[in-house]
Amino acid sequence: MNRWFYCLIVLMGIVVGARRCPAPIIFRPGEGWTYEPVGQTGKWERNRAKDQLQVAQESFDKKDYRTALKAARRVVKVWPLSDHAGPAQYLLGRCYEERKQDEKAFKEYQRVLQKYPKIPNYSEILQREMAIANRFLGGQWFKLWGYIPFFPSMDKTAGLFDQIVRNGPFHETGPAAQMAIGAARDKQKNYPMAVKAYERAADRYYDKPTVAADALYKAGTAWRKQSQKAEYDQSAADRAIDTFNQFKADYRSDKRIPEATQTILDLKTEQARGAFEKGRYYERREKYQGALVYYNEVLVKDPASPFAEKARKRIEYLRPLAAEQAKQREQAEKDRREAVRKAAQKLAAPTPAK
Repeated sequence: MNRWFYCLIVLMGIVVGARRCPAPIIFRPGEGWTYEPVGQTGKWERNRAKDQLQVAQESFDKKDYRTALKAARRVVKVWPLSDHAGPAQYLLGRCYEERKQDEKAFKEYQRVLQKYPKIPNYSEILQREMAIANRFLGGQWFKLWGYIPFFPSMDKTAGLFDQIVRNGPFHETGPAAQMAIGAARDKQKNYPMAVKAYERAADRYYDKPTVAADALYKAGTAWRKQSQKAEYDQSAADRAIDTFNQFKADYRSDKRIPEATQTILDLKTEQARGAFEKGRYYERREKYQGALVYYNEVLVKDPASPFAEKARKRIEYLRPLAAEQAKQREQAEKDRREAVRKAAQKLAAPTPAK
């Protein structure tokens, strides 16, 4: 207990005594810890926000990003309400971006937009955020602790684009960012989330035909991928067909209409194939009525498919068998009910006296 108490006293002494310590690691109240080579302590400090920002800008122009970061951060911490705090906060993002620390840069840009929404270069900052997010969409790795390349993440990338949309949904970056969310989810193979992002783009930017058409087409494509994921997904295929039909109805002059039409035909053929295979499954198990249901579905889904003729032949062959099977089932049910009736009568009959 005493040892921890003495350690705490020593630590407090270090913090208090380090206020103007000439060592390379410097602590300044309200600013935190910074590293400064011996002999250069305080050379970058100024007593006015304007002058301090000038030091930061000049250091940035000289590519002395370490000093630029310290000077800009001091403006933000010491003079947070001054007119120079916003540009200083922006400069922090620029420094991190130049140092290839994109995650930190994005966070600093976010702080600019949230704390200083009236900053004159708001649009430029959104474009810079977009460029960073696009690099991650292209496969750039996120970094552990901001330094060690760790892994690419489409989930985190989608989060970056979502922030961009929230910052300016109707700015020129808004539609592109919303579409990029869908692209990130698509790469992640999370197709339902991709559809959700694309549908949101189509709804929100309905007055931008190019964006809305592209969003609807990609939503249909995502549903199709979902239908092909693992086992065949009938409901996803139906949604893909509905989406492509809506695309064809809303954007009749779009050059992708032929591709959409062919995709619908392919999906219907695939649906017919799936129904045929289910029919075969029930037929092999001698469940003829169930087999007939799915063989008839083949004719409904795609009467012109190669499976339709096969289904017609199976229907013709199975129809009498299914009728006989139904007749036997009906007779078995009658026999069961008769047996139950007789058993009930026997139980209700009076016991003869001895």
